[in-house]
Amino acid sequence: MKTKCKCAMGLRGLALACVWIWAIGAQAERTIISLDGEWQIAEGKDDTPPAKLEATAPVPGLADMAKPPFGEVGKRSEKRRHFWYRRTFSVPAELPEFVALKIRKAKFGTAVWINGKALGEHLPSFTPSYWDARPHLKAGAENEVVIRVGADRESLPPGMPTGWDFEKYLFLPGIYDSVELILSGPPHIANVQCVPDIHGKRVRLLVELRGGAAAGACRVGAEVVEVAGGKVVAKGAAQAIDLAPAGTRVLDLTLPIEGCRLWWPEDPFLYEVRLKTAGDSLAARFGMREFRFDPATKRAVINGQQRYLVGSNVTIYRFFEDAQRGNKPWDREWVRKLHRQFKTMHWDTLRYCIGFPPDFWYDIADEEGFLIQDEFPIWTLGENPEKLEAQKIVPEYIAWMRERWNHPCVVIWDAQNESGIKESGLALQAVRHLDYSNRPWENGWGEPQGIYDCVESHPYLFSRGMPWKKGDPFRFAEMPGVDPVPHLRDPQKAFDVPVIINEYDWLWLTRDGNPTCLTQHNYDFHVGPDATAAQRRMFHARGVAALTEFWRAHRKAAAVLHFCGLGYSRPGDKPRPEGGATSDDFIDIATLEFEPLFRKHVRMAFNPVGIMLDFWEEKVAPESGREVKAYVINDRQAAWRGEVSLRIDGQERTLAKMACEVAPLGQAVVTLNFRAPDKAGKYTVAAELVDGKGTIQSLRDFMVADP
Repeated sequence: MKTKCKCAMGLRGLALACVWIWAIGAQAERTIISLDGEWQIAEGKDDTPPAKLEATAPVPGLADMAKPPFGEVGKRSEKRRHFWYRRTFSVPAELPEFVALKIRKAKFGTAVWINGKALGEHLPSFTPSYWDARPHLKAGAENEVVIRVGADRESLPPGMPTGWDFEKYLFLPGIYDSVELILSGPPHIANVQCVPDIHGKRVRLLVELRGGAAAGACRVGAEVVEVAGGKVVAKGAAQAIDLAPAGTRVLDLTLPIEGCRLWWPEDPFLYEVRLKTAGDSLAARFGMREFRFDPATKRAVINGQQRYLVGSNVTIYRFFEDAQRGNKPWDREWVRKLHRQFKTMHWDTLRYCIGFPPDFWYDIADEEGFLIQDEFPIWTLGENPEKLEAQKIVPEYIAWMRERWNHPCVVIWDAQNESGIKESGLALQAVRHLDYSNRPWENGWGEPQGIYDCVESHPYLFSRGMPWKKGDPFRFAEMPGVDPVPHLRDPQKAFDVPVIINEYDWLWLTRDGNPTCLTQHNYDFHVGPDATAAQRRMFHARGVAALTEFWRAHRKAAAVLHFCGLGYSRPGDKPRPEGGATSDDFIDIATLEFEPLFRKHVRMAFNPVGIMLDFWEEKVAPESGREVKAYVINDRQAAWRGEVSLRIDGQERTLAKMACEVAPLGQAVVTLNFRAPDKAGKYTVAAELVDGKGTIQSLRDFMVADP
């Protein structure tokens, strides 16, 4: 069956019409009928709908949420090739000219029937599909929709992105984002792209219009309101233009914003544009925000202000297979609390890693003030198991951009993760001109595609000792020999662009404090095979903190993002993918309580004014003297002044102290002298500073013993 899905068109090749501002008249409203809720569900091998669907499942959700449950969901099984979803709904007695079924996201591949009529197939699994439903609806009556999804990632043909992940073993199918009917008259507003101009205090609106069955003149009215309070700050309208039957045009309209207020992570102020034609209306939120990288300083620039980015990762498709997941990804209160917990760690940036969460996550990120590196689900290393083809990636990139380009939170288009393929670079070059905000792109292990883009680095020092990286486990005593410039692969060096560290450490513990299948060797070596969960958690928290301090202190990375803020957590007693490879750092995923030691130490390491004690020796002689350096960094826009002190943790006596001043976004290196204790034993030395009401420490353990 050939694909018949009526997907939204890109802006490519569409003429831009000239416009003038004038008053808005009264026009019709769009109606949206949500089809979220409980659906019937069944499994099957046939390509046509089954006669009965006897289980139920939530939409949005996943097929493993069915009641009664199906067995082995997410694995290739002889029991099934597909899952079938069914529900009924009613529509008005009078239907407008446009009625589209929108499925925001469904895996793996989608086919649709309305009232028994097959509408076609849609292969992409990470972007929305639109279906012309009107010819098949019964006006003023009950209607039936049936949606078929592939039962596993192998349902998709070679060359299509499937969300392959070397550290997942369940590729869970389902309709995992909202489903709705969109009803409108002509001219239909297919899309709007809001392009902020913060210097001109105005917003450019690229309004994509689609004509009806008959030719006619079209005019568009627009107003901009503040989301908080609804104050109208701009109004305008476009001169009437002619639309051919079923034709498409793009209007280019610019509106000045009265009292323009910028969107910042610290002040995420939002506007909403409201568009109207004679038969349709559309509202879209946006923020007055610009983002780029400075090629000279290699730093991020938001609204003209340079800053270093700090944060973490969300691996939503891994969390989908977490045993404690339940309905949490679709619980708005839980998702908001998750982002607010991230804020308590001083994080302002997240990578939505190797896959996209439900759309409302981006609304919450807009509202909570996060900067999102939005990563398309491609991860192939050097193997390319999906046999990806650029021509099959391009339509998904376009659909992805159209859904996301009005979100101020989305600041980096991330084409792929850790993949040595050329296809993603070819695909992004084909689509990047569609984003009039000109966001930077990141292309994984591939070549950066422009001088204003960025590249990723994953300095996993503690991966040594794995089968592919022979040698004894890494020791912190080796840190003086670590190059503070993040490692890049040769293709990534095609342009001298900023580097983002968006993964590091390799010290993961499960939520109950046990090693994962990738970290067992580190904990056996450093704390011993008989160590307690508490001992492992201390090493983990202090280790991640020390690595965070190191990569931030040297100022060689535009961003330092911990891995990971949210993922699965499962036993590491089997090899990956079935054994847990990574984990987040919660001890209670329901309440989102961080492991206390992680929260204490890693939160200090991410403090805007940070400190790194550049002392890594494991053993020193009694009463031996030494000179050590403390790196002090300041991520704030104002200078920091204070004292840096050195002491043995647990003792009140200060070993050394020095005044320090750090410029905005600056770094200062303080040299301190101290003498080791005269008694043999285990000690911790602390470099400290006071920032506001809190004491920020950099801690190092060492042994005093005779040579």
